[in-house]
This record gives sequence, C-alpha cells and structure tokens, in this order.
Amino acid sequence: MKAINAIRMGGVDVLPLVEGGKGVSVSNGASCGAWASAGGVGTFSAVNADSYDAEGRVIPQLYRGATRRERHEELVRYGIAGGIAQAREAHERSGGKGRIHANILWEMGGAERVIRGVLEGAKGLIHGITCGAGMPYRLSEIAREFGVHYYPIVSSARAFGALWKRSYNKAKDWLGGVVYEDPWLAGGHNGLSNSEDPAKPEDPYPRVLKLRQQMRELGLGDVPIIMAGGVWWLEEWEHWIDNPELGPVAFQFGTRPLLTKESPISDAWKQRLLTLKPGDVLLQRFSPTGFYSSAIRNDFLRELEERNERQVAYTAEPIGDHVAEYAVGPRKRKVWLTAHDLARVRQFEVDGFTEAMRTPDNSLIFVTPEKAREIVKDQVDCMGCLSACRFSNWSQHGPDYDNGKKADPRSFCIQKTLQDVAHDGALESNLMFAGHNAFRFGSDPFYSNGFIPTAKQLVERILTGR
Repeated sequence: MKAINAIRMGGVDVLPLVEGGKGVSVSNGASCGAWASAGGVGTFSAVNADSYDAEGRVIPQLYRGATRRERHEELVRYGIAGGIAQAREAHERSGGKGRIHANILWEMGGAERVIRGVLEGAKGLIHGITCGAGMPYRLSEIAREFGVHYYPIVSSARAFGALWKRSYNKAKDWLGGVVYEDPWLAGGHNGLSNSEDPAKPEDPYPRVLKLRQQMRELGLGDVPIIMAGGVWWLEEWEHWIDNPELGPVAFQFGTRPLLTKESPISDAWKQRLLTLKPGDVLLQRFSPTGFYSSAIRNDFLRELEERNERQVAYTAEPIGDHVAEYAVGPRKRKVWLTAHDLARVRQFEVDGFTEAMRTPDNSLIFVTPEKAREIVKDQVDCMGCLSACRFSNWSQHGPDYDNGKKADPRSFCIQKTLQDVAHDGALESNLMFAGHNAFRFGSDPFYSNGFIPTAKQLVERILTGR
C-alpha cells in the first residue's frame, strides 16, 4: 500500500482525508473538531445546526410564527446561531489548529443569509465552505468576501464547467478543491442528471479524469479533487493515489464518521449501522427537493414506496378510458378514473386507505385518515427549510412564497424527520441518510465485536489503507 502523504489544500498541508458534511446536527462541532485534530479536514453541517443554552443543553428548534414567512425567519435565526456554535466547538476541539469546513446546501432555505451570518459570527474559525445540492454559483463570491476557500460539490465535469463559466473564474484563487460526489454511491442527496440511469452505476475514474482534464484546461491542475461516495478502504483506491493522470486527490468519508465515539447520532443508530446488509440503502426520489437521495430502507421509506404505489391518474371529465366516476373529498367532487383503476381504488379502501389526496400531476394517492391528517399538518406547519419544496409548495422566491403548484402528498417534511432522527427519534419512523457502502460496517474486521472507534482511531486506520 502506498503511503498516504499530506497534500496542499486551501493553502495548507493536510492529510487527504475529509470528513463529509451531513446535515441537521449529524456532523457537528464535536465530530468535526475531532477529525480535524487527527490531521484531516473536519466538516460540520451548517444546515439547521444545534445551538445551546447557558447550561450546554440543545435548544429545541420550535416555531411560533403564525405564517410560513415568519417561521422561515425563525429558521434562519436558528441556523445562524447553530452554525456559529458548531464552528466554535469544532475550533476548540481541534485545539485551534485543525482545518474546519462548514457544509451548506445551496437549496437550503435562506442558504446565503445563513452562511453569511455564520461566517460573520465565527470569523477566523472556518477555513472553507463546502456546498452542493444545486448549482451554488454564488459560493465563490461569498468565499472571496470572507476570505475563506470554497469547495463546490459536483457530480460531473459538465456541472463544474457551468459553475466556472458563470462565476468561479472570477474567484480562482479561493477555490480550495472540487468535490466529486458519486451520484450512485454517496449518501444523502445525489446529483443524478436526467441523462443518467439510477440503476446503472458508472465507474467514477473516467468521470473524475474528465473533470481533471477540464480543470487543467482552466489552469486548475494543482487544485485537489476530493473523491466522495463509495470510499471505504484506501487500498481499493491505490491506483488513484499519486496518479499523475488524476493529479492531487483527496478522499471524503461521510458514512464512516457516523460510527465514532464523537458522532452525535444515537447509540441505537450506531448499532443499526452494524447490522446493515447489501441492498439496505435505497436510492430513491421521494425527497421534497426533487433530487435523488440515498438512505437506509426502513419503515419510513417503505411507507413512501407504498404510498406512491397506491396512485391512480384521473381526469376532470370523461375522456378516453377515464369513464369511471369517483367522488373525492368531503365535498364529493367528481373525477374520472379508468375501470381498472377504480377496481384498485375499491381494494385500497377495503384495506383501510380511504383518503384520496390530489397530487400536482392529476393523480390521486390513497392513505389512511391518520396519515392524511399528518401530511396536511406537516404541510401547514412548513417553515421554509428549502428554497423550494414540492411537499409543502413553499418557495422563498415566489411572490406569495409558493411554487405555484399543488402541495405534493407523495413526499414528506424533510426538516421534521431529520431533526427528529438526529435527536434520538425512532429509527424506523424517520429518514436515515447513508452511503451505499454502509453495509460494510458489519463485515469490516475493524468493527468486530461492536467496536466503535474515536475519530482519531478511525483516521489512523484509514491511513493504513485497510
């Protein structure tokens, strides 16, 4: 196994090992600071980050505003306070010497306001901004303004080229690295394009080589590419290390830091990771962002799968095969289904799924009365955690703060479930993001007998390559 040597990133020499940012309190100052103190680059999440009271207890993010707009302002205030708190903790835990990055999502509600507020309130404590989930074209401008490096997350050379042409070329000196996130293997939200098949993973090497060739043409040959998604043992990636064709490469670990002493997730969640089997992580498109995302397949995801399968198309008047009359809602408004779908609906009702809910695509889904009430309440309680949400129809840029479409009951409130699971909520009832290699916890000898390492021990193990 080749030696893992430090590389130049963001103006300093660091181990080419980056902790991947995981949103809503799962990558916090404790895990980030511990990773950074071991010589790698630590990353805390600036997405709905926790803040603390005078006794060090987590302040629950409760929303009291009467309108979505008012609750959105509360969300932004929580986000700024939490990001500053996590930056300070990361700085302290790294002894003031580690490299600390903040991770944000470009499609996060109030993303620019939050990251500007965090950088202003934690001056000198944050060295880089990592950002994906969309096209973060203003990332370079923010980084230059605050004198920190920026690390866009992309899944193709084409995406980086578009960002470079639009804005990054104006802040070349602050580009610390480019994160290539494998859209088939990474956890969380994935950057699959419409031309890519979610069922047909592609080899990352030629995709990253294409990115490097493009970067060389732009004078960025010495800027590191950070490989994210699917990385476990570095001996499996040995041909990437010190490879002149690829240039400087670092590796990002998002899933593995979940299973460390410093990781803030619950003990139950950590034990669940040790029991995963191949295929237990699902690449699916239920997210209210509209992006694909990868998470552990549990009761939460199974319910969404079944909810979407109990779906029939309707027309507002008899057309073609849609001649079977059906009454929807308490007002019994008429729609028309095919005879085949009406028979399916009758079976849904027999099975207890008696509530029909309209989607933006002229279809109906069928759920229990209890689930229908939960969906409606979650939609009404929206606080604008995304820049645009298909579940609640919120849009922070819309004239009336909506996206002009019906709220979509086939999705879910992502802020609600991620906050719950990050604060000891039931594992089967919530979304648990994970990379597709998470099943390897159970077979890797490093974790035998349920061993959970410190971040320092994990970094040391990764450096062995095995």
